[in-house]
Amino acid sequence: MEKKDKTGLWLTFGFIALIYIGVFVLEQVVNANHIVFTVLKKGAIYSLVAVSMNLLNGFTGLFSLGQAGFMLIGAYTYAVLTMPVAVKLSDSVYKYYDCAVTFDTGILAALICAGLAAAIFAALIGLPVLRLKSDYLAIATLGFAEIIRAVFQWGALGPITNGANVLRSYLDLTDVTIPFTDIPIPPTLFVFIAAGICIAVIMLLINSSYGRAFKAIRDDEIAAEAMGINLFRHKELSFVISSFFAGISGAMLAMFQYTIQASQFKSAMTYEILLIVVIGGIGSVSGSCIASFLFISASEWWLRFLDDSKYNILGMNLMRAGFRKLVFSVIIMILVLFFSRGIMGDKELSFSGLAKRLKRKKAGMPAKEGDGDA
Repeated sequence: MEKKDKTGLWLTFGFIALIYIGVFVLEQVVNANHIVFTVLKKGAIYSLVAVSMNLLNGFTGLFSLGQAGFMLIGAYTYAVLTMPVAVKLSDSVYKYYDCAVTFDTGILAALICAGLAAAIFAALIGLPVLRLKSDYLAIATLGFAEIIRAVFQWGALGPITNGANVLRSYLDLTDVTIPFTDIPIPPTLFVFIAAGICIAVIMLLINSSYGRAFKAIRDDEIAAEAMGINLFRHKELSFVISSFFAGISGAMLAMFQYTIQASQFKSAMTYEILLIVVIGGIGSVSGSCIASFLFISASEWWLRFLDDSKYNILGMNLMRAGFRKLVFSVIIMILVLFFSRGIMGDKELSFSGLAKRLKRKKAGMPAKEGDGDA
């Protein structure tokens, strides 16, 4: 690797380190109940699931709409595995609990198991579904997500999932500690670390030979097959890996919310994730991350005042419950019109351009056009 590339890489690592330091400092000086932490935690979780969907839609060219289903599997797997046995036997949350299925695993093991459970389901579902293409694949995966939600709400699974009732009392973000110690990890920092590690793994995969095969399938399946790429095997691999990280994001969402219920994992959740991917740029990891935080900030924080009826425009009582969603929809329409390829397009946020400019400035040479591009 050339020196200029290393400079850009170190600048990128430095920028990421500043973000983590900023999150840690913020948790030490700001009230823990401030809405900024809700935005940061939920934004990081949605970043991970958006990147996992982008791996399918943006890098492999598979139009899948089953992310909510895989998140549901991950969330319930995590909750069941981390709920203390004593709670299962005594807490009224388990209305139907009458069997001896008991677990009490650690948080990290449960997160991995949540991803594995979603990946196993994806591997089974992918066998027939990945034979389909385009809209047919989207409809099939969306149907799978709805079926999974209905099954988890089924009363016959009550001893494990509590049917349509809420699950609670499992280990959440306040219970996270440094492995092998009792030292707590700040909740927001933990979510950022977990999501960051998973996204880094996805990026390594994208930049590997498998990632290049995924992109080849996206660009032209016939040409990719002619080059010796096994289409079904690589599609299945992409589908399983995407579902694995969707399962982990579902588990972290359960940790964040303290309670989970199957009814919240509706198709609307998948549409939100797809919207984030489109706004950020199909085929851009950094675009999905940026769009996730913008989406959560706007919907959960910045536009909240629009639901308050005490604010009026020119004496007209426009602002009321639900007005925020109308304004948010208009903003999304404007973004789609003016950024047809998303905020980042298919590019990644990079400091290589800044590194080039710094190097040329140090050498006393004029900056070239395009050195500051992402």
